Amino acid sequence: MPDAQPFLSAFHPVEEGWIDYNGHMNMGYYTVLFDRCADEAFEEMGFGPDYRATRNLTTFSAEFHIRYLREVKLGDQLRSSFYLLDHDGKRFHFFQQLYHSDGWIAATGEGLTLHVDLNGPRVVPMPEDVAARVAAMAKAHAALPRPDGIGRRIGLKPKG
Repeated sequence: MPDAQPFLSAFHPVEEGWIDYNGHMNMGYYTVLFDRCADEAFEEMGFGPDYRATRNLTTFSAEFHIRYLREVKLGDQLRSSFYLLDHDGKRFHFFQQLYHSDGWIAATGEGLTLHVDLNGPRVVPMPEDVAARVAAMAKAHAALPRPDGIGRRIGLKPKG
């Protein structure tokens, strides 16, 4: 069973082409970094290129929300935590925190992922072996304190 700690990805550098005219990483590349880091956690659960190649099954993102907390710049090194919050036979809900190599949180991301049979494509239950790995990670992560920012809504506060 996975340890009772969030999964932590390897560090990834902010690339030159990701910098916008304001001199910091463009918002779209936060998604790229979250996705690259999540791919590492997905491998732990049994998903990834080999899974797709051998079973013709994969995952599709259904929803993803980002909070931008601090700017990052060219050359910064970032990695992401991955908390598996909930799951059922066909979906899983997760939360990520993007950490700068100095230790501060640059952004958070929250997503819902679907398990897909590419023959459809259609959403289908995960095979038992993969479902067991997902359940083991979820059980380990359930023992963790919930990070700040899960389930945040977007909108303006009423005036008055």
